[in-house]
Amino acid sequence: MSAMTNTPDMTDTAGAAAGADTAGGAGRGRWLARRLPVVGGIAAGGVLLLAVPAFAHVSVQPGTAPKGGYATVNFKVPNERDNASTVKLEVSLPTDHPLASVMPQPVPGWQIEVTKAKLAKPIEMHGEKINEAPSKITWTADGKGVEPGQFQQFPVSVGQLPDNADQLVFKALQTYDNKEVVRWIEPAKPGGPEPENPAPVLTLTTADGADGAAAKSSAQAKDTAADAGAVSGSDTTARVLAVVGIVVGIAGVAFGVLAGRRRSA
Repeated sequence: MSAMTNTPDMTDTAGAAAGADTAGGAGRGRWLARRLPVVGGIAAGGVLLLAVPAFAHVSVQPGTAPKGGYATVNFKVPNERDNASTVKLEVSLPTDHPLASVMPQPVPGWQIEVTKAKLAKPIEMHGEKINEAPSKITWTADGKGVEPGQFQQFPVSVGQLPDNADQLVFKALQTYDNKEVVRWIEPAKPGGPEPENPAPVLTLTTADGADGAAAKSSAQAKDTAADAGAVSGSDTTARVLAVVGIVVGIAGVAFGVLAGRRRSA
């Protein structure tokens, strides 16, 4: 009888082991349930950091204007530095399609100078031949300029816009008070990625309503991407990483829910 009394009951032992495994599994499930959402959150947070758009660049807005007419455009200049202010902007006007009329609007805190140059080939405007035309506009701050975290717009009335061109390229130099000069002069290649320092471009539209609307919509989309600081390659990578981060976060939450159900069961 004593031998029978001292012999462990196999059923009880198996039950205890199963209980321990269940308790251990539940414990591990609770531990993972607590950890995975955190991991998912960290991954998503890392994706968000990587998805921060690139800085905006100097651009011309609204970005479109009708061929053969006059337009008022703004050269938008954001400050991309956190330790310096923009104190000068130089915009070179196109020489392949000269603009006979260029009138900058006064901007408080800035001095304006319009430089003219003789034309290799005279142009005709309102029945008169013009031998020289504005070649550059220079804005120089007489105060603090464009400080970190700010932007400034420089309005200009231009005309007569050519009717035999699809765009006008305005190369620009942005100077900071620490003597740094950023050269926004790189032309964009059709179908290629946006250059690191693209030159401001004014798209010229036809009188056709549909063509004009399409061009305007395209230009507005480009301006929006520029203001966000988005570069096409970076945007694609950021979107892919964002999707991965979201999937990881959802997986963590789902695992937590399943672990909780197992524990309740």
